[in-house]
Amino acid sequence: MKSEGPGRKYEAIVIGAGHNGLVTAAYLAKAGYRTLVVERRPLLGGAAASEEIFPGFKVDTGSFDAGLFRPEILADLNLVNKDLEFIESPAIAFAPQPDSRSLTIWEDRARTQKELARFSQQDAHRYPDFLQLLEKMASLVASTMTLTPPTIPEYRFAELIPWLKVALKLKRFGKQEMMEFLRVVPMPVADFLDEWFESPALKGLLGSVGVLGSLQGPRASGTAFMLLYQATAGGVIGYRGRRSVRGGMGQLAEALAAAARRRGADILTGTGVNQIVLQNERAVGVTLETGEQISARVIISNSNPRHTFFDLVGADKLEVQFVREVKNIRYRGCLARLILALDGLPRFKALTSETSEESQRLSSRITICPDLDYLERAYDEAKYGSFSRQPYLDIAIPTILDPSLAPPGKHLMLINIQYAPYHLAEGDWTQQQEALGKAVIEALEAYAPGIRDLIIHSLVLTPLDLEKRFGLREGCIFHGQMGLDQLLFMRPVPGYGRYRTPIENLFLCGAGTHPGGGVTGAPGYNAAREVIRDLKSRRDDR
Repeated sequence: MKSEGPGRKYEAIVIGAGHNGLVTAAYLAKAGYRTLVVERRPLLGGAAASEEIFPGFKVDTGSFDAGLFRPEILADLNLVNKDLEFIESPAIAFAPQPDSRSLTIWEDRARTQKELARFSQQDAHRYPDFLQLLEKMASLVASTMTLTPPTIPEYRFAELIPWLKVALKLKRFGKQEMMEFLRVVPMPVADFLDEWFESPALKGLLGSVGVLGSLQGPRASGTAFMLLYQATAGGVIGYRGRRSVRGGMGQLAEALAAAARRRGADILTGTGVNQIVLQNERAVGVTLETGEQISARVIISNSNPRHTFFDLVGADKLEVQFVREVKNIRYRGCLARLILALDGLPRFKALTSETSEESQRLSSRITICPDLDYLERAYDEAKYGSFSRQPYLDIAIPTILDPSLAPPGKHLMLINIQYAPYHLAEGDWTQQQEALGKAVIEALEAYAPGIRDLIIHSLVLTPLDLEKRFGLREGCIFHGQMGLDQLLFMRPVPGYGRYRTPIENLFLCGAGTHPGGGVTGAPGYNAAREVIRDLKSRRDDR
């Protein structure tokens, strides 16, 4: 639905109604700036949208977990009410094993220790200490997420002031834990876990978190950092139980949009931005796909950096060095999705009864990754340009916690598939799409026999589909790989980590900026602060 409003004059135009774009718009409107959001698709949420792709089923076609969304935003915008309700599972993760055993990580830590003791008494004993260290390290990472990175190496002292609290927090760790943090961040997640645990099942479950969405194996440097990043929401793998949104993830976008509209923002859907209009090397407006031109004092792009600079601005309008750096951003999408509409709840071999406890296990994140070697072998296929025949699967059955998403008695199964590289060595994704779906179902059958017979509808979204549907360059869910060389002040490129760009009045607010991907809202939150600061300084100068 298209909103009225393009006849008005605007102070800010936000390109893209993904959750970060909507966060930015809501804060700008709250600060009193006339704001317009322009969205190419007919619905809100970007890669955190809900769609009825099968009759009667409301499907989270992109992200299906809101565990990382920043609490500051929920509080500032007064989002949690009857229109936005979070649902949490008492189980954090359920990991069925090839030998028909299973490991469940519960929110209740004592309960988790009992589970771990069936695999390793030593791991059960060490688990609380590991969790305490992980949460302490993750809290430090979390404290950086809503800060604007300084410009390195040339910076103003004022840019460092907000980071002094982070430095002080790190210092309070004490020398031993401070050095441990600095040692762990660049480590392979496999090495980090090997120092703590002996159970392959536990290490496979935790190690999978360090590589989700990244074209890296668990023995690659920097993957321990991704474990810490996911843990910023709390809990051993980043979630205090699986946190979903009642009615689907799209309800989060609707709540953000409502917050923006209440404060005067306009939202235009169903038409995209064709070009960012420049005048005297400054962004002054946008041209829509319809040909209409709308002016504004600032433009904020929620799209990925390469699309923003090369497709909307034009490489010919940028300095050669900057163009080269944008070209060098590594996207390397490696994740695909399989969406299944089921005629009933699947039965896993590892679960022997249909009790409420078994239902709780299945309401968590279901992880098919029995050990680190399994994960490394899956990656080995991808690095040579093939999708994994024995893939790591990250699964949710959202209809257990929220039956309203499907007709009575039916269920949805949402599956992240890794690894499925955007760039294939042989053929293309139009040829390989069906084979990928069959490989995933085959892998699932080994753990949940008979699931094939429950399938009513199915949809495979390859990395190419993710690019076309959501604008995710190369299918990368993070708008750029989250390696250590593409974080903080180096995200999206060195020298431009403060949400500003070489084009005056043009800002970025998407996951291609600090702190990165996931449904956090943090990039939009930070970008809004910088835009407001810029607009306010202009008012003060008048």
